[in-house]
Amino acid sequence: MKRLSVWRERLMDFCFPAESDTWLAVLRIGLGLQVMLYAMSLRDDWNYLLAGTGHGLISRNLGEAILSLESHLVPRLGWLVTLGTHAGLREETVLGVTWICLLVSGCGLLMGLASRFSAILAWLFHLCAAKSGGFVSYGVDNFMTIGLFYLMLSPLPDQYSLDWRLGKSRARDPQLLGFWRRLLQLHLCVIYFFSGLMKCLGTGWWDGSNIWRALIRPPFNIIDPEILIRWKYLFPVAGIFTCLLEIGYPFFIWNNRTRKIWLISICAMHVGIGLTMGMYLFAFIMIILNVAAFGPGLIRPEHAK
Repeated sequence: MKRLSVWRERLMDFCFPAESDTWLAVLRIGLGLQVMLYAMSLRDDWNYLLAGTGHGLISRNLGEAILSLESHLVPRLGWLVTLGTHAGLREETVLGVTWICLLVSGCGLLMGLASRFSAILAWLFHLCAAKSGGFVSYGVDNFMTIGLFYLMLSPLPDQYSLDWRLGKSRARDPQLLGFWRRLLQLHLCVIYFFSGLMKCLGTGWWDGSNIWRALIRPPFNIIDPEILIRWKYLFPVAGIFTCLLEIGYPFFIWNNRTRKIWLISICAMHVGIGLTMGMYLFAFIMIILNVAAFGPGLIRPEHAK
């Protein structure tokens, strides 16, 4: 019984560690900037990518029809368009208002104004856009959804937000802050471990051929092929390094001695992806999640308030 009690206490200490809200501030500010950049990057093509009347690149109705085969409960832009139609609004108007709401929610997160409401709006409108535009979405949308999901459920606002400074909130339970940070940490460990495991099971990452194919595939082929040929001998090294970095993530990121080098290495890897493939938003969201999960307290220990 005594041993069981000890293990139970250790489990509770692991799941509910006392934390400050610095990590939450990093996540909020980073996601606010990410949402704003995401919305601005799609401004000119927003209607073209998400129109459902046949005037877009791919009809949104087709994507939502396929989405309905998986679940009828997943949020989508079609719901908002239908509501707007009942109010006498055209599809273009509804899409424009949706874009504005997404941008405004990002601004709210960045400033920490109406933090909870802004997080919910950002999650909802981004998820609607990502699911309705499934044919043109990629990894950045999945990780933005994950980040915004944790943010809207976490004990907002943090002490660095305008909400806090305006005196509308009280200090949060340090153990509740620790619980949500722990969930984010564990989620990242699962993601990186299985991503690395899948890479290790094939030969393309060991001989560098997968990196070569990724760098020459449009629209990610921003580096001249002649330069790639000159540096082709580094591809196997980069592939092996990526495999070991990802599969070793859940084992070395927890250790105080190796956490710093592992966090810097994983962020450097994403910076490299962003610069060599033009996937800047993807690189940014991954760095935000990693820094929020394991960055605070890395330089000096934090004290829960």
